[in-house]
Amino acid sequence: MWRWNQTSLEDFILQGLFDDSFNHHCLFLFTMLVFLTAVSGNSLTILLICYDSRLHTPMYFLLSQLSLMDLMHVLTTVPKMATNYLSGKKSISFVGCGVQHFLYLFVGSAECVLLALMSYDRYVAICHPLHYTVLMSTRVGVMMAVMSWLSGSVHSLIHTAILMSYGFCGSRVIHHFYCEFPAVVKLVCGDITAYENIAYISSVTLLLLPIILVSTSYGFILHSVIQMRSVGSKKNAFATCSSHLMVVSLWFGACIFSYMRPRSQRTPLQDKVGSVFYSIVTPTLNPLIYTLRNKDVAKALKKLLRRDILT
Repeated sequence: MWRWNQTSLEDFILQGLFDDSFNHHCLFLFTMLVFLTAVSGNSLTILLICYDSRLHTPMYFLLSQLSLMDLMHVLTTVPKMATNYLSGKKSISFVGCGVQHFLYLFVGSAECVLLALMSYDRYVAICHPLHYTVLMSTRVGVMMAVMSWLSGSVHSLIHTAILMSYGFCGSRVIHHFYCEFPAVVKLVCGDITAYENIAYISSVTLLLLPIILVSTSYGFILHSVIQMRSVGSKKNAFATCSSHLMVVSLWFGACIFSYMRPRSQRTPLQDKVGSVFYSIVTPTLNPLIYTLRNKDVAKALKKLLRRDILT
């Protein structure tokens, strides 16, 4: 037993994204620029929502939670990748891998639930505007956020505990730039086909249920918009939903590519590309989409900049 524990607790080796070629040096610098954009953009979104009292509504509270999740996502994956690349070391401890796996899966699962609940907020705002303050009160918004964080933590804790309890053998090289489930599970000793099938069903369920809720919400929204007689009302409705719909499409599209493909069709390169998109690119685009397309957030940003200039 002691020998098994000693072997299982050895460090893993993260293959990473880049090698020592000039082109990869340039790609690394570009990735760090994207990372800094994601950190600053999401931090700014949270700051604006906290700063401007006009943004103290359930919709923007949920948006601040989305930005916090995106911020946690990039901080979980990119710094370790950058540290290993700059130092020339590729190792990550057993505990560090487990923590990283828990955090990325926790935040990713919570974001799936949150995006689905945000679509309900848009449904109420457009289909039942007169009852919005009752159906989407501050208390309801807080409950939605708690539900998202709690469901994400439970889902991640269960899978991380099961995965890290198995024995690992072989080269212990993770063909990825962080400890993502599909890459780590390949290193497990023995036949765990049953658990892999359960994990696959769990991932598909976590993706499909929110997608069904989002599709249902936007189906009702589209029906309500079609019945609107005013062109201005239709434009306002589409403007209200377009930002959220773009974010949902980017996030779930990348997640479906990463987690709903059969294992036989997976390659390490495809896994890396999918993970880069939903763990780095999407968190970078989300605040840009909401800031550039949302008038209230843009006004809050201008107000903050004017205040800084005057002071």
